[in-house]
Amino acid sequence: MDRWYYSYYDQVLGPKSREEMLELNRKGIVEEETLIKKEEQEEWVAFENSELGHELAATTETVDPGFSGQVRGAFLNATAKVNQMVGEKGNIDLNMRDVFSDVFKKHSKEEGELLFISGTSVTTPEESEISYSWPKPWLFSRIFLASVLIYILLYVCVTTFQNANAIPGMIVIGAFAVPFSLLVFFWETNAPRNISIFEVIRMFFVGGVASIAATLFIFSFFPVFQLDFSGAIAVSITEELGKLAIIAYFINKLQVKYILNGLLIGAAIGAGFAAFESAGYAFNIGLVLGGEAMIANIMDRALLAVGGHVVWAAITGAALTLVKGNAPLSREHLLHPTFLKLFLVPVILHAVWNMPLPLLHTFYAIFLVLIVIAWVFIFTLMNAGLKQIPRLNTSYEDHEKQLRSRRYSK
Repeated sequence: MDRWYYSYYDQVLGPKSREEMLELNRKGIVEEETLIKKEEQEEWVAFENSELGHELAATTETVDPGFSGQVRGAFLNATAKVNQMVGEKGNIDLNMRDVFSDVFKKHSKEEGELLFISGTSVTTPEESEISYSWPKPWLFSRIFLASVLIYILLYVCVTTFQNANAIPGMIVIGAFAVPFSLLVFFWETNAPRNISIFEVIRMFFVGGVASIAATLFIFSFFPVFQLDFSGAIAVSITEELGKLAIIAYFINKLQVKYILNGLLIGAAIGAGFAAFESAGYAFNIGLVLGGEAMIANIMDRALLAVGGHVVWAAITGAALTLVKGNAPLSREHLLHPTFLKLFLVPVILHAVWNMPLPLLHTFYAIFLVLIVIAWVFIFTLMNAGLKQIPRLNTSYEDHEKQLRSRRYSK
């Protein structure tokens, strides 16, 4: 069996099998310009010039050039551009079917319980034990399905049995189902496993409401009376700044250093903001326009929540931890060009989302485009977060110290 070594930030890692090397390349850990060599070889060569690179290129050339191939190519090009923004290189050859494969598998009660106890002082893994391979979340889907079932039962209580006492529950479950399920998704994909579900729920409730309060405080000085083009921009800036203030507070409070932590903290604040805001909209519409309009609003906002406040705030949180790294949070990080460029993404997405563009709202066209753009950034930041783990891992050097003594001249 072939034994391969590769250079990773002045470290020589390996040995790896051919299959493992190709998998590392797919994950973006071994990039096209990464120096690699076989155990029996004298010289190091870039991955793209090696036999592995040639083998991969030959395989890629046989990909179906049809519609699916074009979609995949567009995704790869988009991730390459976003990757450049976050300081990485190359694209992300992400297999969605593989990432979400555990959703369709049967899981035991014990598996769920083991997830829920992660992130405590006794269950957080050592830094050398943190996995930097793509996670396979599944619990979020069970929480979503349970929420849907509860909502349906409450809907039956209201519409079939004419029981108005079930209306508050229907509003709450309808408003919270998607944002909270998305939050659990980000919690599952937090590879460092260093933030407990208790802390996540606290950020969801306290941070979510605090971000709404921060937003209203800003609105008290800069009110917006009409959601035209300028109003949409003003609302976007105000609400994203309100969430940023609370995200920055929790990032500083928890002293996190991983991009994946920032994604989770941002998602928690955004999910709380989205849930309470949607519940408020549903309540007001129910009072003014009646039950049918309220139910339509709940469904509409639930469907679109996958690309709204949760992912916008997650991008902000990831951007802040990206520039902060292991250093204490400071004002310089908030003014860092990379953070400002990435923070501008949710601001623009949010502004366009709110703009009066009736033609583009047909069949939710504009929303679908904005959702796709947001998730391209999310997956790219996740990839950067996974690649960041060994760089910031202070124990990583010791974990591979028996290989570091190897030199390129070997």
